[in-house]
Amino acid sequence: MTEQSRSEDFKRATAGAVRAIAGSDEVQVAYQPGAAGLAGKRARLPSPTRALPPAEVARLRGIADSMALRLRHHDDTVHANRAPVAREARDAYDALEQARVEIVGAAHMAGVAANLHRKLQDDSEAEGLDRMSRRDQLPTAQALALLVRERMDPDSVPGAARNILDLWRGTLPAEAESALDDLAAERADQDSFARAARRLLAAMDLAEAETSSEEGDDSEDAGDQGEQSLQQDNSGEGETRSEQDQDQPMSEAPEAMESESAESDADEDNEDESATASDEAPAGPQQRRKPIPEDPHTAYRAFTRAFDEEIAADELCDIEELARLRQQLDQQLQHLHGVVSKLANRLQRRLLAQQQRAWEFDLEDGLLDVGRLARVVVDPLLPLSFKRERDTEFRDTVVTLLIDNSGSMRGRPISVAAMCGDILARTLERCAVKVEILGFTTRAWKGGQSREKWVGEGKPRNPGRLNDLRHIIYKAADQPWRRARRNLGLMLREGLLKENIDGEALAWAYRRLLARPEHRRILMVISDGAPVDDSTLSVNQGNYLERHLRDVIRDIESRDLVELTAIGIGHDVTRYYRRAVTLVDAEELGGTMMKKLAELFDEDVAESWARAAALRAPLVA
Repeated sequence: MTEQSRSEDFKRATAGAVRAIAGSDEVQVAYQPGAAGLAGKRARLPSPTRALPPAEVARLRGIADSMALRLRHHDDTVHANRAPVAREARDAYDALEQARVEIVGAAHMAGVAANLHRKLQDDSEAEGLDRMSRRDQLPTAQALALLVRERMDPDSVPGAARNILDLWRGTLPAEAESALDDLAAERADQDSFARAARRLLAAMDLAEAETSSEEGDDSEDAGDQGEQSLQQDNSGEGETRSEQDQDQPMSEAPEAMESESAESDADEDNEDESATASDEAPAGPQQRRKPIPEDPHTAYRAFTRAFDEEIAADELCDIEELARLRQQLDQQLQHLHGVVSKLANRLQRRLLAQQQRAWEFDLEDGLLDVGRLARVVVDPLLPLSFKRERDTEFRDTVVTLLIDNSGSMRGRPISVAAMCGDILARTLERCAVKVEILGFTTRAWKGGQSREKWVGEGKPRNPGRLNDLRHIIYKAADQPWRRARRNLGLMLREGLLKENIDGEALAWAYRRLLARPEHRRILMVISDGAPVDDSTLSVNQGNYLERHLRDVIRDIESRDLVELTAIGIGHDVTRYYRRAVTLVDAEELGGTMMKKLAELFDEDVAESWARAAALRAPLVA
């Protein structure tokens, strides 16, 4: 048997095992380069090599079994009913559920249990858990998932994680220990497990505790539960208003976008709000918060801007660390670099082809068109024909790439985004198109100095944004790619990625573009979730940040001074942006970026030809 046929047999057998464990013949299994992923009933597994070494076989089987068990024992609706909104809490909530489905599913299948254990061991070693010596080196979400695994099945905990788990064991408050016991006891019931998970997150100060009315609403689905919440809570906390509630335009001055947003429609009744909330709900479930009286006259604002930061990437760490991070980025993306480079070269060929000399003919003045002299020889009464070189408009173009630097982008998404930004800048620079690469996050988790100032001033109501912004310039538009290349590695720096306040970041990138001299300005946003800042959302309306983002987008798109497009990674950005695309996996980012830019430039060429044809028409007539 050849290596190729052996690899194909392994793929077919693994796909069959996934369908059998999941209990559904409708599951589709695809093998692609890059990370694994699960979307609906479509499982994407890494492509195996032809040699199929035993370690690779075991790991692939572990990944496949993990996905199959999630399809078999997980209900998305039940999971969404109690999911918190804060990013760190949501990561922990998801990790706890994944631990549950793997323990429950592997309880009576020794082979599956062995595959999952091998996968977890490999992941722990790759993430360096065996080298950790301090408790704070292990993220809370990962620690809680390992602790609950230990309560449900001590043998499932990998050896590489036991030392760091010893440092966590016994340090949790009594309420958290009790919640862990409940999680182990309720593992067979997903809804009861989810309630216990929320109690654990509340005990760890990651999320607010559920109210008694929420805990008693177990029989309703996610849509009914959200509707009842809106009917019971006139303030609309934790749910997004419909776009009809947000139609007021922003101030005409670009500077006002930092501090102003449209006022809510105070006359909209609760029935209409409930009917439209499901259509405009933000990505992911929303955590219900204590009702806060809503003031319809309160516009978006920042409590203070004294601690905000706009900084160049090379000022955040020294040159040696930047070089190390860039080398780490290159190593992580070796296999993806060739694929994206091919797409970038294809885009470059299209742009350069459009830059070839183009002429307008049959003019009354200009350069003599010698190709049409034969007409004069045939008929001396015909006038001479002249031509003139036509300018290619897209040469006078600047592209800004605005990348979400929030914590949920950590890992593969931020690595792929950094590499794609690098290749995009290099490609467009060859075509005489300026490129600017920006990032946005916050300086601290849960508020930073802004929140401290608010607390010191007596916690006034409706304070507005309560965190310190950090806007990063990885590459300025006029900076050559070779000088900025190293800066992109900063995205991999530990501790850089925190929370995301998208509205102000988008307004910041927009203002920078307006200051550019180029006639055509393109702004591309890459994000993987709705705006989330736990400090701000805990003391303002639940849709405070998202509503501001919608207002900023609406203002930019209505002005037509900048062409705005967005790419969402696992997050439906088409609800916000007029021109947008949503990806299931970060591995698709490079090709999608190049495709969207090619579409923009092709539209420009088509419009240019139409204008040229319109100008020539009277002359020809």
